[in-house]
Amino acid sequence: MATNKNALIRYKVLDNCFRNPGRRYFIGDLIDDCEKLLLEIDQESNGISRRQIFEDIAFMESKEGWEIELARLRDGKKVYYRYKDTNFSINNMPLNEVEINQLKAAVDILSQFKGMPQFEWVNELVPKLKQGIASDETSVTIMEFDSNQYLKGIEHLGTLHNAIYYKKVLSISYQPFENEVPFEIIIHPSFLKQYNNRWFLFGYNPEKDKNDWNLAIDRIASIKEITGKYQKNTTIDWQEYFEDIIGVTKPIDANVENVVLHFYGRTGNYMESKPLHGSQKSKWLNEKVFEVNLQLIINYELERLILSYADSVSVIQPASLAKVIKNRMKKALEQYQ
Repeated sequence: MATNKNALIRYKVLDNCFRNPGRRYFIGDLIDDCEKLLLEIDQESNGISRRQIFEDIAFMESKEGWEIELARLRDGKKVYYRYKDTNFSINNMPLNEVEINQLKAAVDILSQFKGMPQFEWVNELVPKLKQGIASDETSVTIMEFDSNQYLKGIEHLGTLHNAIYYKKVLSISYQPFENEVPFEIIIHPSFLKQYNNRWFLFGYNPEKDKNDWNLAIDRIASIKEITGKYQKNTTIDWQEYFEDIIGVTKPIDANVENVVLHFYGRTGNYMESKPLHGSQKSKWLNEKVFEVNLQLIINYELERLILSYADSVSVIQPASLAKVIKNRMKKALEQYQ
């Protein structure tokens, strides 16, 4: 039997009815109580049939449910329902098989966030769940997220997450690729962003007086919490901040531009099913050319994305972006000459 949200609500209502020794609940009363609560939650509820309540009772009595012991007592020709032990409640029972399987499925999904310290608890929960049921089935992973558990600096995620949550000022030893030695930077962290399997920290840099300073966590050598008043970021809505860009780089004073790209052949089908950006508007010009219009700020990540499609794409506008891509393609060709 499907244990959807409404079913769980009905089970709770029936449980309360069955454990009430002060009232006799006939089938009509059970239906009325369930319908009353469901209508409070959903005004468009279509009601509950007698058959549904009987199926719910059968499920609660089954091994897949809670194996409740339910008495069917007669009052003339009518039957009312009550727990044999009115101190019993499904709320006091261990998880049933259906609930455990649902939790295991959720845990399997959470377990895919490998390397993220805030999810380490799921590894401890799985054995406890498995103790709740006897199963001959071998656990098999059927879903996997695109993640990089070997990413350098991934061990810092938990520390950075907590620093943002508890509003802590950090001194970070940071070493960009172009530097031979790391340097210290003070940052008031406020947001973590993942792009292309890399994590980036955003926050206020008091030295530069900049609220959207960002650091790649794989270039962080060490982190130290320091004393000082946390500068709360009240100027940036991070959800809106990334709406006009692809990736994490937002050039200073850059404006949104209309970018027109032409994709060729099968790549056009791919772009149609997997848009590059939320602003994308597209159409087929003919059987071989798929035109994509984007409204966004041109940045390094957009250039890299276009280059990744090589001969399957051309930049129609703006001319400045077309020139940049053309020059990069020329330099790439020179590597083979």
